[in-house]
Amino acid sequence: MDRDSEGLIGRHTFDLSALMTEHPPQFRHANKQIVYQIACPPGTTYTGQLVFSRWRPMVLPQAFTPAPHQTQIEERQGYFGYEPSPEPTAIEWYLNFADPDLFAFYSGGLFAQDEMQVAEHPALAALREALLANRIQIGTVEDDQPTPILVRGVERRCAIATNPNPAQGRPLGLYGNRFASANAAAIQQATTPLQPPTISNILAIAAPSGGYGMYRRHQIDYILTTAVTGFTAVRLESQLVTPTPAAIVIHTGYWGCGAFGGNRVLMALVQLLAARLSQIDRLVFHTSDPAGSADLAKARQILEHDLLADAASVSVSDLIDAIVAMKFQWGVSDGN
Repeated sequence: MDRDSEGLIGRHTFDLSALMTEHPPQFRHANKQIVYQIACPPGTTYTGQLVFSRWRPMVLPQAFTPAPHQTQIEERQGYFGYEPSPEPTAIEWYLNFADPDLFAFYSGGLFAQDEMQVAEHPALAALREALLANRIQIGTVEDDQPTPILVRGVERRCAIATNPNPAQGRPLGLYGNRFASANAAAIQQATTPLQPPTISNILAIAAPSGGYGMYRRHQIDYILTTAVTGFTAVRLESQLVTPTPAAIVIHTGYWGCGAFGGNRVLMALVQLLAARLSQIDRLVFHTSDPAGSADLAKARQILEHDLLADAASVSVSDLIDAIVAMKFQWGVSDGN
């Protein structure tokens, strides 16, 4: 089966130097401009290529055989660090907790996970400008269906500390709406340029928003389809880099559980299941804090002992029904 039949909508390759010259980021907020000036001072040179691809939703398998499709789960407290992989031929990807309109809010004062990632990888902002200029579709959702986007080979030009640090002018940290109100000195102290830059691969998927009460079956089906499509696209795209990578690794966290108010145990559970359905070698789950670790532990318990256990084969539709029967409840937005 060729890759197009697996769900590829389109793939575009950009020369990074031309991208940053012809479609430079358009940061409007003063604090974002400070970060950009530190990350990409005048005279910065850019090398290499950036590969953009967009994928149509993939059909979930009818049945799943758990035994041969194991995914190693690695828990890390804290947030994405984008550390270079210790395995030379492993290919690592990081989620972008995307808006349906790719990187839509990168320019303003908001500093949630999506906007933080773009600030540290300014070529993502240039990519959005180039896609718009060339009238290339950039939605991570189209006609109420998920259309995940992959960006391969983007430079990470700086690291931004968001943890609380009163001595450096950020007593409550910089995450979310706090970034916009921080003074210039605090932003400068929080931003460390990376020379040379590191390289990241990004998977942008949008979680559903606006839910309330108990999750319905169509919502859980949609979330699982989104994750499986994105994770499978990662596996297929990684095979273009090397046919036999040592491991395909996805870094994720509580996708859709901030501003969108998703249920953390459910969103972790669905991603754990999607990783196995998509034959991902390792899922690195960034739990942020001890409470996040507890929620991940609950999700793992449900998947391994309540849903899969020792089953030789299981219907994916039955798995979704079983998750629905657990009556997960929507949370509320964190305001970021």
